[in-house]
Amino acid sequence: MTADIDHWFGQDTGTSVTGDLQPVTGVDRGRQRILRRLMTVPGTYITHPDYGAGLPRYIGAVPDVPEIRALILEQMELEAAVGQDPAPQVAIQPIQDGVAVTLRYLDAPEQVPVVLAFDVTR
Repeated sequence: MTADIDHWFGQDTGTSVTGDLQPVTGVDRGRQRILRRLMTVPGTYITHPDYGAGLPRYIGAVPDVPEIRALILEQMELEAAVGQDPAPQVAIQPIQDGVAVTLRYLDAPEQVPVVLAFDVTR
C-alpha cells in the first residue's frame, strides 16, 4: 500500500493523537494529490518545474471556463489516481473573486467514483 503524508493544500499537516505525522491512503490520497496539483503554481517545485496547474492565477479575474476546464483535464490525466474510463467530468462555476470547481472521476486504485469540490478564491 502506498501512502503519503496527510496534507490538504492550504491546511496544516495531519497528525495522530501522539503528534506523529499521519499517513493518507486510498481515495483521500488521490483527492489530496489532485488538489495539490491543481493549486500549485508551475515553477514552485524546483526539481519539477512543470508540475502544477496554477489555478490561483484565476482569482479575481474574469474566468475563461473552457480554458480552466481544459487545464484541469490535462492535469488530471497526469495523476495515477484518476481513471480515464469513464473520462473525468469537470464543472466550473464562476463565483465572487474566483471559481467553484466540482470534479467527478473514478479512483483508479480503489475503483470507486469520487467527487472532489473546492473553491479557488484565495
